[in-house]
Amino acid sequence: MKNKPVYVEIPIEAELDKLWDATQSPELHERWDLRFSSITYLPKEENGPQHFTYKTNIGFGLSIEGFGKSAGEFHAGDGSRTSSLHFGTDQKRSLIREGRGYWKYKPNHDKITFLTQYDYDVRFGRAGAILDRFLFRPMIGWATALSFDVLKRWLEKGETPESQYLRFFSIWVISFLFFFVWTYHGAVPKLFFQHPEEIGMAEKLLQMPYKEAARLTAGIGITEIAVGFLWLLPVKKKWLFGIQLLAFPMLALSAALADPGVLTHPFTPITFNAALFVLSGIGFFQSKDVPSAKSCRRKR
Repeated sequence: MKNKPVYVEIPIEAELDKLWDATQSPELHERWDLRFSSITYLPKEENGPQHFTYKTNIGFGLSIEGFGKSAGEFHAGDGSRTSSLHFGTDQKRSLIREGRGYWKYKPNHDKITFLTQYDYDVRFGRAGAILDRFLFRPMIGWATALSFDVLKRWLEKGETPESQYLRFFSIWVISFLFFFVWTYHGAVPKLFFQHPEEIGMAEKLLQMPYKEAARLTAGIGITEIAVGFLWLLPVKKKWLFGIQLLAFPMLALSAALADPGVLTHPFTPITFNAALFVLSGIGFFQSKDVPSAKSCRRKR
């Protein structure tokens, strides 16, 4: 099962030497590249390739450590540069066994087209090949593209990679929280178990019979579940945060109008919606100009 190589390309407005340093210096490279937690150059022999070791933290205290070498550099007459790479790891927990690739820097007027292509062999036979095709290769391609956009923003706008990743992952943590909140409150108290207080609020607020209020509550539950899944889609989250800034005060007000007694309940809808309103406001202002893998070209 032969998979296509990973290919990522992005235009960057920067000096070639500055881009070269940001990608060839290990202390700079490890800051923007999501695929590596640390890169360490080993002593170099005269006229020999540059060997290095790398480490990638994968969570739960585990990491992948590997080796690599810069197999060669080429400076063409048109001003473009190419850096070849050979990498791999002996650790059995790594799906990647060994691979090769290159980075290319192509000046184009006031921009530099920065691109990479790499491929690798995998462990675990056919199971590993299937896992690579449908999960790991798309994931590492996405991580490469996101890292390239972080590098571009760093060189063009001066925002550090650390602050960019903090904003990026903060938005996604908040998004997963809202996915859980909307789907849970839509599925559990409204759709599957239909808590009497949920139906009662519809009864009192809209002055309708119990059965109609129960059907309406179920419909609202389905709508809330759909809203929850919107938070998992790769769309701009700013407009979702903006809608919630309007929705949560209205939900709190409607709950208070339907049953003023809820104002004295523990975990009252007033404080609950206020907390979600504030969190939506934070997300709204933090979701501006978030790095994205969509900024890169993924095919030649």
